[in-house]
Amino acid sequence: MRSGSPRALFVFLGRRLLYSAVVLFGVLVVTFAIVQLVPGDPIRLALGTRFNQDAYDALRAASGLDRPLHEQFVSYVTGALTGDLGVSFRSGQPVTLLLLERLPATISLALVGVLIALLISVPAGIWAGLREGRLADGIVRVTSQFGVSIPDFWMGLLLITLFAGVLGWLPSSGYAPLAEDPAGWARRVILPALTVGLVAAAILTRYIRAAVLEVAHAGFVRTARSKGLAPSVVTGRHIVRNALVPVLTIVGIQLATILSGVIVVEVVFAWPGLGRLVYDAVAARDYALIQGAVLLIAVMFLVVNLVVDVLYAVVDPRIRLS
Repeated sequence: MRSGSPRALFVFLGRRLLYSAVVLFGVLVVTFAIVQLVPGDPIRLALGTRFNQDAYDALRAASGLDRPLHEQFVSYVTGALTGDLGVSFRSGQPVTLLLLERLPATISLALVGVLIALLISVPAGIWAGLREGRLADGIVRVTSQFGVSIPDFWMGLLLITLFAGVLGWLPSSGYAPLAEDPAGWARRVILPALTVGLVAAAILTRYIRAAVLEVAHAGFVRTARSKGLAPSVVTGRHIVRNALVPVLTIVGIQLATILSGVIVVEVVFAWPGLGRLVYDAVAARDYALIQGAVLLIAVMFLVVNLVVDVLYAVVDPRIRLS
């Protein structure tokens, strides 16, 4: 059964969806256990200095923690499947609403950041891989090592100093919704996206270079060259296409990582994404919000992994879906 056949694709998707459902159930168990395993009373901890008995009783009833454990778990799983993730201990708003409010900022930052990373890493990695041991290869390796080593918050501060402080071209922080102010969003997304994109580009460049080197020394590439095929055909059809297959996994991981929230970058640039929301929730001991955020992040990882697996067959049709 070839990878390009519709039946193979449906069988593969069915298996992956079943696997994702099992993983998601495990995540539900773990996130449910977060509140149960917290030392002390999570409601009391969440209220802190605002504690009074009426507020305590109301919040405990609203969160369902006054019911037996098995009823709490069934209610939590049922609610999660229907999009009801409970109520925030801190704000009293629905957790689902709070997550959906932050999701557009996170998705836009992730997509622009990964786009920047690919625009830099793909040509740089291929260029270095095809020039092993030369000056160009050395420059790319040193530059990528520098990018991997520098902390993302320091990269962000350097970009702010240069483009916002010295040149004054871009705002140093803030966010504007894309639908309401496209120009304002574009000006504000550049610096945080550059920060995550440059760091991701450094990582991807090293993987792409290694993949190109591995494929370039493969037997089928030597055979293609011995047949007299043009260098551009050998590079494009045989080396680059096959080298991109393992790199897809790393691109997917980088995308999922940014989608899950780059906390430090979001704090530095005052970007209202999931990472900053989780940071605030942890600081406020808002366990209901932490539960919902962890569940959403797990779902995004599963979706990205599924998309990457399907893309394997698109990039290289010889791969059999199993």
